[in-house]
Amino acid sequence: MRIAVVGGGPGGLYFAALAKQLSADHEVDVWERNAPDDTFGFGVVFSDETLGGIEHADPLVFQAMQREFARWDDIDVHFAGRTLTSGGHAFAALSRARLLAILQQRCAQTGARVRFQAEAPDVDRLAAEYDLVIASDGANSATRTCYAADFGATVERRRCKYIWLSTDLVFEAFQFVVAETAYGTMQIHGYPYSDAASTFIVEMHEDVWQRAGFAEFARKAEQLPPGASDEHSIQRIKELFSDLLDGHEVTANNSKWLTFGTVRCDTWRKGNIVLLGDAAHTAHFSIGSGTKLALEDALALAACLHEQPDLDAALAAYEAERRPVVASTQRAAQASLEWFEHIGGYTHQNPEQFAFNLLTRSRRVTYENLRLRDPEFVTRTDRWFTGRVAGGDGEARPPMFQPFRLGGLELVNRVVVSPMDMYSARDGVPGDFHLVHLGGKALGGAGLVMTEMVCVSEKGRITPGCTGLYTREQEAAWTRIVEFVHGQSAARIGVQLGHSGRKGSTKLMWEGIDEPLSTADENWPVVAPSAIAYSENNQLPRELTRAEMNEIKAEFVASAAAAARAGFDLLELHCAHGYLLSSFISPLTNQRTDELGGSLANRLRYPLEVFDAVRAAWPAERPMTVRISATDWHEEGIDENDAVEIARAFALHGAAGIDVSTGQVVKEERPAYGRSYQTPYADRIRNEVGRVYGVAVIAVGAISSYDDVNSILLAGRADLCALGRTHLYDPHWTLHAAAAQGYQEVVTGAQWPKPFAAGSRPPAAGRAQEPRPRLELIRSGVPKTRHARWKPAG
Repeated sequence: MRIAVVGGGPGGLYFAALAKQLSADHEVDVWERNAPDDTFGFGVVFSDETLGGIEHADPLVFQAMQREFARWDDIDVHFAGRTLTSGGHAFAALSRARLLAILQQRCAQTGARVRFQAEAPDVDRLAAEYDLVIASDGANSATRTCYAADFGATVERRRCKYIWLSTDLVFEAFQFVVAETAYGTMQIHGYPYSDAASTFIVEMHEDVWQRAGFAEFARKAEQLPPGASDEHSIQRIKELFSDLLDGHEVTANNSKWLTFGTVRCDTWRKGNIVLLGDAAHTAHFSIGSGTKLALEDALALAACLHEQPDLDAALAAYEAERRPVVASTQRAAQASLEWFEHIGGYTHQNPEQFAFNLLTRSRRVTYENLRLRDPEFVTRTDRWFTGRVAGGDGEARPPMFQPFRLGGLELVNRVVVSPMDMYSARDGVPGDFHLVHLGGKALGGAGLVMTEMVCVSEKGRITPGCTGLYTREQEAAWTRIVEFVHGQSAARIGVQLGHSGRKGSTKLMWEGIDEPLSTADENWPVVAPSAIAYSENNQLPRELTRAEMNEIKAEFVASAAAAARAGFDLLELHCAHGYLLSSFISPLTNQRTDELGGSLANRLRYPLEVFDAVRAAWPAERPMTVRISATDWHEEGIDENDAVEIARAFALHGAAGIDVSTGQVVKEERPAYGRSYQTPYADRIRNEVGRVYGVAVIAVGAISSYDDVNSILLAGRADLCALGRTHLYDPHWTLHAAAAQGYQEVVTGAQWPKPFAAGSRPPAAGRAQEPRPRLELIRSGVPKTRHARWKPAG
């Protein structure tokens, strides 16, 4: 093959060297616009996994890198006058300049031609003359820009500014320095990359950057010649961090303020042109280096070219292999980036919690993961959490099993069975199925069990199978379920009241989710704040009049009174997922021109009016919560800033908790699914609203492990965690989580029902898990078979 490589950075050079080693017949040409010893940035960091791949593919490159490595295990978090250290993290870093020199030398040894200070020919010409064109021309890739539409390329820029520097202060570990200055919160990301220097990145929100005067310095720096650094900003940084630097020098290298851009592409390929490294994707520097991803890309692409029968198959295999890895890295990087963007919202935290929060910000490092790396660090944080729990008994146990007071309601632990529609009622009456479903979850150890959305009227149902609380028969059936939960478990039980709005009169979920009923006779009329159908298949709703809204409000009040008589411990008002109250809040579904439409404050009027009426009817000693959609996953809908204001409004009206979900408001949504994907919204609401007004925040959404629950709670991202599908998979999930974490006996936070107590320990496994013999002898000349083994008696 004839291969052209545009860009002589680490990714391009490494690929060139690998390709020549796979076949000396490959003709590999690299174009690099800079000189061999030009480099921007200072140090690069690698994981053990990446280094293992490099060592396996090219031991000579690995050995040369290894000789240059700075290695360390610790992360130091400097915050509020304290330094908290977590160990066991295993980092390796080296100078970017030395890495380039190693790879340049390897290219020369293998016969790959590298042209320095040479602009690559037009990419179309290269594509015509070469079998394969590798575009490894960096985050500002001209190739990607030229064919942006073909690659489906986007660049997302956020609201933090950073500047990349170096210092001759050699850090002993990875340093996160969080400083409260007169201008706001600033942070340092620092790590050693040689025995003489460390990377020193200064980052802050752009509002802080403006107040500190850096914006004016940056404007002056724009007038400087190419390659010059922003010396005014660097001098200010030296003054601000003089205590940390302690007289050490700060070095610049084309150092100017930047805003990180996350590059994403729908495809990395156009014909025989393929993107590699930062040209294809970027990930915020706070979770690793783009160089790491670029070298992994190069290794994967070279392997695919070697393994596949033709170029098309190789490029397809390359994307199939690397896309999931990159997507996972970018999700983690986005979470980390946004955490630092909102760092000012966490500076109220105790240093122990802040450090744990910082270390677990990307959701890749978790409670259990940290426990493996540094058990003493987690134990210290656990003890701090135990000491601050209001009403706690002082027993050291994982955060999920600490008690919680939700308004006036005492919960034995922090686990909630999330509301889940079962579509299994007849005429709105819950039956034996619901008794077993909810009763079983209560016996499974959760602190709070929530009903599905219980509808306040027949016409307020989603489907014919939805439960209600608008007849005496329904009330009696719910009373039976509540009494079982109270009599047979330590769980509390809450009811979620709602009205389907424009999403009503549809089939059971398994018959066609959100699809209208089959015949006109089956359907009932639906209503909404505005006459906008959920989809082209759904009914066009009738716009509600003021009189009709008053009738529906009265239905909510009547259902709340029935719920109180049934003995429910908590009432949640459903203001999410595009149902009636939610559709008043979203501008996508509320386009009224009266006092209930327009601004967010106006759109909140009716939901708050209903909340106030229900709160007045609900016993004062029992708490009320509200479920909200914190984003519509649509650029013109509710966003995270709106969600904070929505939560604040309900808190001011007396909500004891905010249950933070997202989406399901419009059919055209584009949710960013992933593990714990809704938790960042709960996190922001808890730290901006919950702690200020004393309101609990419930996180929900793809929280599937006790590790995730403990991580969320200990970091202060939520007060409670609601799990739905996890409890469908395992109704006794909470008890099993207790057993897995060493709480096999009956304890306050996870109470095994007495008839189930014998199952509080995992059952014995098969013989395969028994201890191996301590001594194994093989008779001379006899093959090693089970008959040749001898195990001493006793």
